[in-house]
Parts: sequence; structure tokens; C-alpha cells
Amino acid sequence: MGSELSLLDLVLNASLVVQLVLLVLVLASVLSWAAIFDRSRVVRRARDAADSFEAKFWSGGDLSALYRELGQEEKALTGLAAIFRNGFKEYVRLRKITPDDTMAVILGAERSMRVALSREMDRLESNLPFLATVGSTSPYVGLFGTVWGIMHAFHALGNVQQATLALVAPGISEALVATAIGLFAAIPAVIAFNRYSNQVERLNNRYEEFMEEFSTLLQRQGRG
Repeated sequence: MGSELSLLDLVLNASLVVQLVLLVLVLASVLSWAAIFDRSRVVRRARDAADSFEAKFWSGGDLSALYRELGQEEKALTGLAAIFRNGFKEYVRLRKITPDDTMAVILGAERSMRVALSREMDRLESNLPFLATVGSTSPYVGLFGTVWGIMHAFHALGNVQQATLALVAPGISEALVATAIGLFAAIPAVIAFNRYSNQVERLNNRYEEFMEEFSTLLQRQGRG
């Protein structure tokens, strides 16, 4: 009886619709785990890069020297380094055009930093919508497979004269496997989505705080 109700046998003996549901759920689970590992790497690197850049920025060094140093790897810049470089680049450009209009220069630098911030958030939030989709839809996809499997199991009983638990148990079991796989795909995706959404939000707050502090610093520098 144990071998008859093994997971592999249940999947192999399931109806085509249930097998397709299981295939979709397994594929969604594999892709979600790939997205989880990718977000873990990206968020960790973003956090480490922010720590490293802030250490340089607040070390008291010359901002122009830091700007030139970052210019050597401009295309690869992300996070605070990209925000700083875009803001300071626009600041220097506008200072040459309108040196007497400090407010216009600062507003232009802030707009440039906002653009860089938007690009950075798009990069950090990549794959999060997919995790949210897997987490919210997988249980329902699994439930569809379960309902279909149960319907298939009871329909098969119409061909026998006496219904017994032994006849219906395999069909019910294979149907419930779809629900289990749906939860298996959904739970890690939901946990990862909540975790990385929170971490990305913290990074966003950190970036915005830096932008405010940097804008204040530029204002002082412009007045000086």
C-alpha cells in the first residue's frame, strides 16, 4: 500500500491536467528560487557598496577628486556612487552655465539624482513582482489541480458497482499533491518577497537620506 501511494506513483498515475498543473508549479518553484538567490546577491552587494561609498564620502576628502575617481568606472556604477556621480556632474555643468543661480543649480542636481535613484530602484526591485505573483497564485493553481483530481477520482467511481476507500484514496491523494506543491512553491516566494521588499525599502530610504544630505552640502558649497 505504501508503494502504491508513493509520491512518484501518485504523480505518474495522475490525470494529464493534474500533471500539467504539477509541472507548472515545479517550474514556478525553480524560477522563484533562482530569483530568490539573485535578489539575495544583488541586495547584499548594494548594501556593501553603500557602506563602502559612504565611508569614502564622509572621510572628509575632496568631492571633485571622488567624482573623478568614480568617472573611471562610470558605466559600472550603481547605488550611492551612481547617485552622487549623476548629481555632482549636473551640479558642475549647471554651475558653468548659471553660476549666480544657486537654487536652479541645486534643483537640477536633485533632478539628476532622482533619475539615478529611479534607475537603481528598478534594478533592485527586479524579480520581486515575479515572487509576488508566484506567492499569490501558486496556492490557487494547486487548488485547481486538487479540484480537478477529486472530480476525476469520483468520476471513475461511476464505473464500479461498489465504491470503497481503497478505490478513491489514490485519486484523492494525487489531487492533494497539487495543493501541497502549490504551497511548496508559494511559501518561500512570499517569505522572500516580504524580506527583500523590506530590505529594498530600507536601501531606498538610505539613498534618499544621502540625497538630502548631499543637496545640503552642495548648497553650502555654492554659497561659499
